[in-house]
Order: sequence, then structure tokens, then C-alpha cells
Amino acid sequence: FGETIDMAIGNCLDRFARVIGLSNDPSPGYNIEQEAKKEGAKFIELPYVVKGMDVSFSGILTHVEQEAKKHLIKGTLTKADLCYSLQETLFAMLVEITERAMAHCGQNQVLIVGGVGCNKRLQEMMADMVKSRGGTLCAMDHRYCIDNGAMIAQAGIMAFQHGVTTKLEDSWCTQRFRTDQVKTVWRPASAWKHT
Repeated sequence: FGETIDMAIGNCLDRFARVIGLSNDPSPGYNIEQEAKKEGAKFIELPYVVKGMDVSFSGILTHVEQEAKKHLIKGTLTKADLCYSLQETLFAMLVEITERAMAHCGQNQVLIVGGVGCNKRLQEMMADMVKSRGGTLCAMDHRYCIDNGAMIAQAGIMAFQHGVTTKLEDSWCTQRFRTDQVKTVWRPASAWKHT
């Protein structure tokens, strides 16, 4: 149920952090979260792109990058304003499609994982929605909400342990690789059933 139609949310946040000169230490997303918490940060409206169950982040990123270039120099907006606005908009989109997925699937539990899953504001927004539906949220702490690179590496280890190998010259990288089209020989085939 639902996916991004262009770029991952973590990629969107990381790229924006670079545009406004935020550090990679400890991570761009964490530094955006800290900027967004600053006293007096004001919300500016940004494009909100939800199409059914899918989200799009590239247009929002382009828009907020242009706003940053235009307003930071003039002093009419702050980094905190932009980070707060971007974070609130992106997370509202995730909460919307998650709530819709819960309704469609008849579920009352949500698990947040991945690097962006560390963000306390995302956890708070998701918890509010889940609670209003009488459900439960499992939001991991930073020890378990790690970059997806580690999850990809674990998938590689599991593939290797099951005899799946690729010669270096036959390998490639793509950010738009669809994970639902990867053959996973370490998992038994089973049909998903609505509960």
C-alpha cells in the first residue's frame, strides 16, 4: 500500500540539509529536526503531494530549495522556518497515507523504521493519529532506526548465505530499484492475506 513515486523521504531531507548548509554530523535529518524545534520557527505553506496512497517529494524539495535561495539571503525566512515547514509537510503526508492504509487493511498497529523513523516529531504525529484510531505505535529508538544502507547490507548478507552472488562487473546501483521486485530466496513464498 503506497510508495513514493520519485524519491525517498530521507533523500529529500538529506538533500535539503545540504542546500541550506546543515552538517552531516550526526546526520542531516537530525540537524533538520533540531532546526525545526527552534523557538519562533514559523510555518510556510509548501506543496502537498499525495496521490491516492502514493507520495511525491521531488516537487516539494525543488520548491523549498527555491524558497531557501530567495529568502535566506534577504532574511525574510530562517533555516528554522524552512526546516519546520518541510518537516511538518512531509510528515503530514506520511501520516495521511498511513492512516488510509490502516483503514484499508483493517489494522491498528504502526511500526516506524528507517533513518527518518528516529525523528521525534514524526513519531509524535504518527502516535496522535494511531491513538485517535484506538491503535498502537511502535517507534524504535535510534539504535534500531538506522540508515537503510545497513538494511540493504543485511539483505546482501542473507542473499550470499543462500548462494546468491553477483560479480562486481555485473553489479550496479540505482536509487529507484523496486524492492518488491527483488527475488528473496531466503523467505518462503506466501500469499498475503487480509486480516
